[in-house]
Amino acid sequence: MKEFPIITALTILPLIAGIVLCGFDSQQKRLARGLALTVSLVCLVLAGLLWKNFDAAFAGLQFVERRSWVPTLGVEYFVGVDGLGLLMVMLSAIVVPMAMLASWEIEDRVPIYFSLVLFLQAGLFGTFTALNFFHWFIFWELSLVPAFFLIKLWGGAGRHFAATQFFVYTMVGSVAMLLAFLAIVLATGTFDFIRLAGLARTGELASAVAAKLHWLGLSGSQLSLILFSGLLLGFAVKVPLMPFHTWLPSTYAEAPTGTTILLTGAMSKMGLYGFLRILMPLFPEQMRMVLTPLLWLAVITIIFSACAAFAQKDLKRILAYSSINHLGYCLLGVFAAVKLTGAQPSWTTEKAAVLNGVLLQMFNHGLTASAIFCFIAFLERRSNGLRGLNDFSGLRKVAPIFCGLMGISLFASLGLPGLNGFVGEFLIFKGAFSLASWATALSAIGLLVTAIFLLTLLQRVFNGPLNERWSKFKDLSVAERLIVLPATVLMFAIGIYPQMIIRVINTTVLKMVSQLN
Repeated sequence: MKEFPIITALTILPLIAGIVLCGFDSQQKRLARGLALTVSLVCLVLAGLLWKNFDAAFAGLQFVERRSWVPTLGVEYFVGVDGLGLLMVMLSAIVVPMAMLASWEIEDRVPIYFSLVLFLQAGLFGTFTALNFFHWFIFWELSLVPAFFLIKLWGGAGRHFAATQFFVYTMVGSVAMLLAFLAIVLATGTFDFIRLAGLARTGELASAVAAKLHWLGLSGSQLSLILFSGLLLGFAVKVPLMPFHTWLPSTYAEAPTGTTILLTGAMSKMGLYGFLRILMPLFPEQMRMVLTPLLWLAVITIIFSACAAFAQKDLKRILAYSSINHLGYCLLGVFAAVKLTGAQPSWTTEKAAVLNGVLLQMFNHGLTASAIFCFIAFLERRSNGLRGLNDFSGLRKVAPIFCGLMGISLFASLGLPGLNGFVGEFLIFKGAFSLASWATALSAIGLLVTAIFLLTLLQRVFNGPLNERWSKFKDLSVAERLIVLPATVLMFAIGIYPQMIIRVINTTVLKMVSQLN
């Protein structure tokens, strides 16, 4: 299995299928849907094979494919996965079929819609497996373009503004990131993430940058801080970290729900992946220099987004701010782990706990948020597009299965013990409290507000007197239950036995911690 280029197959298959779908006639709707779903399920099987054959005891890269690509520029085709990359590949492979099934009712330009979803899937797989900046950036941008068109062509009434805002924000971040990396490549002569991380650990990266850009009249420390800032901007926009978040609520609200699932379930993890794969290994000293402001931004992100969610009436906007809130905890964990400490076992344990929690929370949020937005899609189908908090009441009386399964997802998002959301948040708080106690204590305010707005949502929509308008509200069909059932099962499985994921990521996390120390 390790001789078969499985990562290349994962990336190329959706690309080829997407190109094929572009040639379909607009009337070939059933065939287009069937082909796209089949390809996404094949990718899920391939990701499952990666998971099954991954050696959890080995901390290094696995399933590596490396060959010369553009020798004149020193560019290699270099892909592989460790625990972090594998977890994100598996998440993407799970989320995409859910997004496709949530989009099954779309009737306009069906082949093009599903081809764009497949292109976006290829971009996700490429981003999470590429270890060379040249083609990593190609895949990073490949995910942006399909998302823009999915929002602009199939979104709601405000889709044009939302798509433009999404494109401008992410493009500004991408340009800043590209300029920073071009300077790094010019200084070091390599696109290789692994080699660059090694240069950073020995101090050669900062020296090379200072020598190459000496004509700017800045010190090596100042130049490194500027390059760090460019990368930080690119990743902060993608997560997003406040104040770079303003594109997200309108984008999530106006995008078709299937696209929103892709945005929150997988694409938002690209920014966090960038923090962990690139920013933290290459610029740990610069992160420590601005650690207090970064921690404040994480805390503000957590508290403000929770309060903003509480003030919303549109269900998709509530969940958009909830998404920012949950990813804020991941950022808090990443920043706390960077804190300079001794190499004593106690500090290593706390850093390992917080980073294990971050990776778990990334996966769990993607799974849970995708399921919740699936339920929003089912709700919109039955209500002719209505999704206001005050538009519904008493639905559990006519749709108990819908309310029960959606309630499980909402409680998982809330972090109820026994469900997947609890373990990641617990590990983040456990580790972060030792490393950044003041920031962790303040961020607990966000937990309280999150509980209030999610329980309010449950009470308003599911309980109370039944609105006669919804007396004929249909419960979930068998097909709809099958769409959300795998995610629901995983919520319980991870909540009860989180070791199924921790065993895969722990050696990678320990390697990250040892490099930070």
